Amino acid sequence: MMQAMNSKLRCSDFDYVLPPDLIAQEPLERRDASRMLCVNRCQSIDGRITDFPSQLQDGDLLVLNDTKVIAARLHGHKLSGGAVQLLVERLIDPLTVLAHARASHGLRPGVLVCIGGARLAMEGREGDLFRFRLVSGATDFETLLARVGEVPLPPYIHRRPEARDTERYQTVYACTPGAVAAPTAGLHFDRALLKRVKDRGVTLGYVTLHVGAGTFQPVRGDAIERHRMHAEWFDVSTELVSQVKNARERGGRIIAVGTTVVRALESAAINCDGLLRAQDAETRLFIVPGFHFRVVDALLTNFHLPKSTLLMLVSAFAGHRRVMTAYQYAVEHGYRFFSYGDAMWIPERLSD
Repeated sequence: MMQAMNSKLRCSDFDYVLPPDLIAQEPLERRDASRMLCVNRCQSIDGRITDFPSQLQDGDLLVLNDTKVIAARLHGHKLSGGAVQLLVERLIDPLTVLAHARASHGLRPGVLVCIGGARLAMEGREGDLFRFRLVSGATDFETLLARVGEVPLPPYIHRRPEARDTERYQTVYACTPGAVAAPTAGLHFDRALLKRVKDRGVTLGYVTLHVGAGTFQPVRGDAIERHRMHAEWFDVSTELVSQVKNARERGGRIIAVGTTVVRALESAAINCDGLLRAQDAETRLFIVPGFHFRVVDALLTNFHLPKSTLLMLVSAFAGHRRVMTAYQYAVEHGYRFFSYGDAMWIPERLSD
């Protein structure tokens, strides 16, 4: 599902040159040590994530994604030989998953894969994903992942996961397992920063959207309208709907921490003719310039990949020219990019 776009924009309009040394390979020592670029109507202003609470006001609602990253990367081999690497995309039931797979000579239905003493049968494909069923060696997939799975660091982090990634590639409020990539805007918050937010009279609300590996999928070709978004499961609760209503009545803003929160809230509204209603469902919402935002008023986000759907979403929220100018400023001033990188704060919806 793609919502109203500016037909003049092409994928190449969302490209920018990023020196490799600005791609953050490690988390900072402290979560709250990140820089924060504030993008206003007329200019970009340097700041720190510790400045964020001062940008908020009594009555605002800060919405966070409480998904929890699972140890989704598995290494093994076929029973007949040959290395296999799986990236679990979704738990279908305790014994069945959909996963991305790499194998030395391909995988056919019926092939057995050995991982950590367990055996998995490849049952077939669903699009780009492979369906695997656990047949022996573990009680369920959650147990297997907890025992031998790796933290699935993004492809632009060029190292194997380390012990600290288990904690740092996870928000401090993560509680609903199912993501294979972190909702990275939330990585900047520690408990002390969240307390400072609440001390401003701001309410915290939570959605769940299980971020899939498709979040790193590039837009192929220059015609944006041909891109098909990956599906992600989300849950908007009755409690959050009530919090949004109360914030509106108080004159507060609905502030999304990350693009995943934007997709969850706007998908829930679109599914109900523009009115936010509680629901759990899948979304393929592709937000591009020209999109009419129904729920979100302000956005805290990280810096995203060139030509990515996430950069297009941010451009829809703050204006294409303004965002691309801000990205150029961030490059010139040495901001850290992507998952372990710095933050961008957009305090209001803007347009070119």
